[in-house]
Amino acid sequence: MSEEKVIGCHSVAAWTEHLEKSHVSKKLIVVDFTATWCGPCRFIAPIFAELARKNPEVTFLKVDVDELKTVSEEWGVEAMPTFLFLKEGKVVDKVVGAKKDELQLKVAKHATVDEPATAGDPATASA
Repeated sequence: MSEEKVIGCHSVAAWTEHLEKSHVSKKLIVVDFTATWCGPCRFIAPIFAELARKNPEVTFLKVDVDELKTVSEEWGVEAMPTFLFLKEGKVVDKVVGAKKDELQLKVAKHATVDEPATAGDPATASA
């Protein structure tokens, strides 16, 4: 299964660049902290890739904890896989483990762009 929608961060510079973009766009970023030797990580990878395809409004990143040890330490990652949900550089949610259903629910919950409920129509404010 292809993972073309999941962006691999292979350097601290690439990681920093994606975080900075999220500050500007206010898009949700879901980060998969993974390891090549991790069985549950390999199990969840195609599911993560499918979520990336189904949610183009969300940025999906993959960080190998052995490759970018400083990044995983900085974000407090202690188990693999760990999925962090970031908005504007801040953690808004987290899933630890290869929990398919929980991952899908949290992507759906946080993928929506935060907009005022009364966008453009004052009449809907009291409805």
